[in-house]
Amino acid sequence: MFVLDQRLLQDTLPVGDFPLSRLLLSNDAQYPWFILVPRRADISEVFQLSKVDQLQLWKETTVLSDTLQRLFNADKMNVAALGNVVSQLHMHVIVRHKSDAAWPAPVWGKHPAQPYTQDQAAEMIARVCASLVSEPGFVEVTP
Repeated sequence: MFVLDQRLLQDTLPVGDFPLSRLLLSNDAQYPWFILVPRRADISEVFQLSKVDQLQLWKETTVLSDTLQRLFNADKMNVAALGNVVSQLHMHVIVRHKSDAAWPAPVWGKHPAQPYTQDQAAEMIARVCASLVSEPGFVEVTP
């Protein structure tokens, strides 16, 4: 049974579900930073997914990356599955701008997180969901 890792639960806000993955917003207002978590139990690496699920994860990552790039006029999209701290497989999809707080370095550990206010989070989630609503199988989490 799929259970979201406790660290992801505490550091993110729920956005919605793709056919395979739960979509989360990292609670750091410095960057539009989203995380896809395949809803599969006991998976820590992409290669552990079935071939069908691997393709689906890549499709969801691509759709999300393209949507965020257009929505936020990104200078660069950072996409990564590290898992050094949280072993549950999850894919980071981060909008980067040359003017952001960490540019050009990676966002991890560069600056302490600045949590969203409730209104900021609601606006960010609504904006992204409005762009993803036409994607097949995407379902927004109801607040």
